[in-house]
This record gives sequence, structure tokens and C-alpha cells, in this order.
Amino acid sequence: MKKIVLAKGRERSVLKRHPWVFSGAVAEGSADPGEIVEVVSARGDFVGYGAFSPSSQIRLRMVGWNGVPDVGALVAASVARRSSIVGTDAIRLVNAESDGLPGVVADSYAGHMVCQFTSAFGERYRGEIAAALMESVNEAKGVSARDDVEVRAKEGLSVGGFSVLAGEEPPELVEIFEGGVRMLVDVRKGHKTGFYLDQRDARAAVGRIAAGRTVLNCFSFTGGFGLHAAAGGAKSVTQVDISSGALALAAKNWELNGFGEAEFVEADVFKYLRSCRDAGRRFGLIVLDPPKFAESKSQVMRAARGYKDINLLAMKLLEPGGMLATFSCSGAMTPELFERVLAEAALDSGRSLQVVGTTRQAEDHPVSVFFPEGLYLKGAILRAAD
Repeated sequence: MKKIVLAKGRERSVLKRHPWVFSGAVAEGSADPGEIVEVVSARGDFVGYGAFSPSSQIRLRMVGWNGVPDVGALVAASVARRSSIVGTDAIRLVNAESDGLPGVVADSYAGHMVCQFTSAFGERYRGEIAAALMESVNEAKGVSARDDVEVRAKEGLSVGGFSVLAGEEPPELVEIFEGGVRMLVDVRKGHKTGFYLDQRDARAAVGRIAAGRTVLNCFSFTGGFGLHAAAGGAKSVTQVDISSGALALAAKNWELNGFGEAEFVEADVFKYLRSCRDAGRRFGLIVLDPPKFAESKSQVMRAARGYKDINLLAMKLLEPGGMLATFSCSGAMTPELFERVLAEAALDSGRSLQVVGTTRQAEDHPVSVFFPEGLYLKGAILRAAD
């Protein structure tokens, strides 16, 4: 096995089980993309095993600290940890670094599994990972790969399309269930691997507070929050998104569940909220689930202004006693900063808001205690108390 020597003192974070080693921390050695190597300190002491990535600023992604890692066994163990999840047939099976498989995501939609490989390690072992998924998952139908994520380029990997790695090719739309709701997922072109599985708990929370309320679901994508609100007894639901394609699928999902009428609005959410303000419209429950506003720490303050602006607009549209479910999926935006942004927005809105609940990514998106960067999704449920 090839050996990589770290610069003096740069083994400390690795010994604390952080999985990333940046290029500046490597003193000697090289290997093929994704190849598993032995990592040693400048003194020659064993540190662990990592996957080498010659094109990335993250030069090593640690995959083991005891024995030489067995990729198939790591996949099987990750799948087994999800065995207690019930109430849905759409589950994240592998959550990258936090499951010991850096740069590897695998989601199952009713047995149709979709992977994203965003590291040289994942790319090198994609066949082995696909085989392990087929063997480990009950009623597995097939494994496919989405290679259309731009971050692959940072690893020196090609940015391509959709391919089948094992088993069946998935249908154009895969039907899943989540609680009492059914949804259609486009695993080829939908966001992430097709759907936002990480918001499962938040969707359920919105369903629990929706009864009798007029609901405005902003950045609705394919309508998940709105569907759960309707299932929870919402008086009316308005779904707003800038994508006509996402709204078309949201309408199909609405019809699939046999709900009554709903409003589907193709619009820029910021502009739409201002138009509601100008028209004097009010809502009993508003959901804000925007896309990532900050890709890096350098963009955080600009992102904070965007989050404040949109939450301020929504707060002004709440009925007395109305609820706001608001989220940030920007990993660079810490929970503490998000809370401050919401407090500042509430102050400027002139409304009195109470936090009645908080959310994080669902349990099949775990966060390793050694890898805090794995926590990216945070949310708050607020009540207008004025």
C-alpha cells in the first residue's frame, strides 16, 4: 500500500477523526485518484487510511483509522443503520463523510437507488458501492448514478448525466410515499438525487400545524410541504416556484393525492411576497424553503441579507397567530447566525414572534460528531404572538 506523509503537526485534526486533509498538509507521496493509502505523520507514526485525490484541494479523505477499510462492508453497515426508519419508502442510505464513505451519497426511492459520487474515492469504487447496495437493500430494484453535479470538476472528474450501474433502469417518475402522502420523483433531473429527503421531519411538522390555515408554500419545488399541509387539513394551499417544470410535477402530485383545488404560481418568490404585501394578502402558515444562498463562508454575509429580506417579507404577511416555517440549507450559515437573522427580521417587521419548534435534517442524514460540516440544514417554526 502506498504511503502519504503529512507535514509536521498536521496529523492533529486527523487523529481527532476529522475526515479531510487539505493539500497543504501533505508533505510527501502520491497515488492514483481515489486510491486508498496509508497516512503517517512527519515522524512516521501511523495516522489512518485515506483516499487520495490529486486534483482536489481536499487531498485526502479519511476512510479508516483501525484496519484497512472494506468499502462493501461500509456500505452494508450504513444501510443497516437505517433499518428502524418507517413510514416511508424514500430513504438516504449513505450520507457521505458522516457514514464513513466520503463524497458518496445514495438515496433509495421505492427500491430505485440513485447515487452521487463527488469524490475521487466514490468514483473509483462506484461499481463496488453499487454491488453492495444491491446486496444490502431489501427489494432493491436498481442503482443509478447522477454525475451532473458541478462539484465533481473540483475532483478532476467529468460532469456528465445519468447512468444505470446495476439492476433496472428507473421509470421516468418514481412514486414514493411519505407518511400519508404520495409523491412522484424525477430521479434524472430533479434537485439533488430527485427530492429533498432531508426535509422529511420538517414536512411532517408543517402537516401537524396546518389544520384550518391558509398556506403559502414558497420555493415549493414539487410541492412536498404543500401536500403535507393539505393532508393535515389546510383550508387552502398556494404553491409558488420559479420553475414551471417543478410546478407541473407539483400539480401531478396534488392530483395523485386526490386533494381539492390548489393555486400554483410561477413566480420569483421575493417579488411574489412583495405583491402579496402590496395587495394586503395574509396567510395563516407560510413555508420558506429557499435554495442555498451561500456556497462558501465568503458569501455568508450576502446570504444573511437575503435570508433577512425574505423572512421580513413573510413575517409581515402572517395573520395574527399565524405560523412561519423557515429554513436554511446553506452549510456556511450556522444555526446561531440564522437565529440572529430571524430576530433582526422580526424586529424590523414590527411583529412579535415566538419560536415554537426547530428542525434539522432527517435522521437518515446523520452528522458525525467529528465532522460538524455535515450539519447544513436548519429550520425554525415561528408563531406571530402579537
